Amino acid sequence: MDGMGEMETTTGDRPARTVQEAVEQLRAALHEVGIILPSLRIDPVSGAHGDPYALVDLGRCNLGVASRLAAALRGAGGDA
Repeated sequence: MDGMGEMETTTGDRPARTVQEAVEQLRAALHEVGIILPSLRIDPVSGAHGDPYALVDLGRCNLGVASRLAAALRGAGGDA
């Protein structure tokens, strides 16, 4: 993968069933367009007790990554 170790990801059209699966799907989708968010993770506070509505912490990124992310969203037809 990207040097972070192999991890099984679930992709496709099916929505994530867990917050961990959502993070893995997002990480894989970002990787496909050349974007890595190093701080992407499950929010430790809301995810601590297995809350089904746990938050995904996207973390911080630099200007270059933010620009690539915006371009990828525009290219995917993301109308924000």
